[in-house]
Amino acid sequence: MQKTILITGCSSGIGYDAALGMRDQGWRVFASCRKQTDCERLREEGFDSPLIDYTNAASITSGLQEVLDATGGTLDVLFNNGAHGFPGAVEDIPTDGLRHIFETNFFGWHELTRQVIPVMRKQGAGRIVQCSSILGLVAFPWRGAYVATKYALEGLTDTLRLELHGSGIEVSLIEPGPVTSKLREKAIPIFERYIDWENSALRDKYESSLLKRLYHSSGHPDTFELPPSFVTKRLVHAATAARPRPRYYVTTPTYIGGFLRRVLSTRATDRILTRL
Repeated sequence: MQKTILITGCSSGIGYDAALGMRDQGWRVFASCRKQTDCERLREEGFDSPLIDYTNAASITSGLQEVLDATGGTLDVLFNNGAHGFPGAVEDIPTDGLRHIFETNFFGWHELTRQVIPVMRKQGAGRIVQCSSILGLVAFPWRGAYVATKYALEGLTDTLRLELHGSGIEVSLIEPGPVTSKLREKAIPIFERYIDWENSALRDKYESSLLKRLYHSSGHPDTFELPPSFVTKRLVHAATAARPRPRYYVTTPTYIGGFLRRVLSTRATDRILTRL
């Protein structure tokens, strides 16, 4: 029978490339988005596209049910991917803003995963793949909110993998570094909504670094940036390998970040990261 995969956050970037790539591999892809207009566009491209908004629990339940109705109650792979950035200094992030990004990048993932696990338990097999980040391994300045969600995701996923050992359900993390996407562009409205940088004690640093990077693209890829197809390659392995890896690094900076975390002291790592 044709294998099935549910992918979230498919409007662009990693999710969209993953949907195309898995379909090319012969899978039936349920390419979900949080906006109805994006779902309609993907349906026009031939995808099943349920509406799933991580901040809306009802949409998580109804979107998954749409998948299960189409498959007869089964699902082979869940790829949690949809997320957004939230740049700004930690001291300037209001608590409501932190709650907002956790709803999208963490709590919604947890809700969907919890609803999928009984389906996979019943069928005796399944794969849960989480799209984390280099920022789930090491912290970078100005990315505290996003780092917090990815650190939380790493810990929760590691625990889930241990608890599902022997169940037939395999759990993997994919950890990209710089990958071509609209993550920065889509973070601008969140930044403008929550960060009062003009009244920040770090205003000079905002003007000299963060604002330039956020609003003024050079038009060229960042150093070491790779296209999202490199993430899709890891997803294919995680979905099909007899023994999927617990972690998949993507891009040179992720390998460097993993090395720093394993080998160097915290102080030595801080010295390196504060110079970036």
